[in-house]
Amino acid sequence: MRAFWAIVVLELILGGVLFGSAGRVDLPWFWALIGIHTAVLAINLSLMEPGLREERMSLKRRGGCDRSMRVMLLPFVVAHVVVAGLDVGRFGWSGPVRWEVHVVGLVGYCAGVALAVWAMAVNRFFAPVVRIQSERGHHVISGGPYAFVRHPAYLGFLIALVAEAFMLGSYWCLAPLIGAVVVIMKRTVLEDRFLHESLVGYREYARAVRYRMARGVW
Repeated sequence: MRAFWAIVVLELILGGVLFGSAGRVDLPWFWALIGIHTAVLAINLSLMEPGLREERMSLKRRGGCDRSMRVMLLPFVVAHVVVAGLDVGRFGWSGPVRWEVHVVGLVGYCAGVALAVWAMAVNRFFAPVVRIQSERGHHVISGGPYAFVRHPAYLGFLIALVAEAFMLGSYWCLAPLIGAVVVIMKRTVLEDRFLHESLVGYREYARAVRYRMARGVW
């Protein structure tokens, strides 16, 4: 029940920010985003290992080498949503957006969140902070999407954020995402370095899977 109410509250906040910024509610792509986002959260929580679900939902954060990503990321994501609402609902800065663009954005958004959910379902150690979870037998995860890149959940999250702009029909809301990309890349570098130094077997895994998020690039 706590998970259910957490989803309800989060979606009410998301809807309030989106439609409040837009000043109207007759925006079907905004409703589509909220519907998909709700479904994704419910699916993700149902697939998540119970101990990890409890930790991710807890307001108390255990020690880790980086506990600030959510705080640093939040302003950029909120700005992204607010700009989308202002653009599409009030000012029309992006002008008319063809339905094909919305559909491509929808497909990209679904692909991104599917990748992130897959990664979190496979990795029972995907905690909110970077730490070695010795109490849960922390070990290297190399299956699923981790066979292709070392941080697939972050990649999926970035794909979803960028695609979301096209789905909603706002090109201007891409601008705040520059900061979000910087925060996520910083977290990826920090986490990768920490795991190299602290997690048994990670160096060997990193030699086999060379790229952090983009094969052939980074």
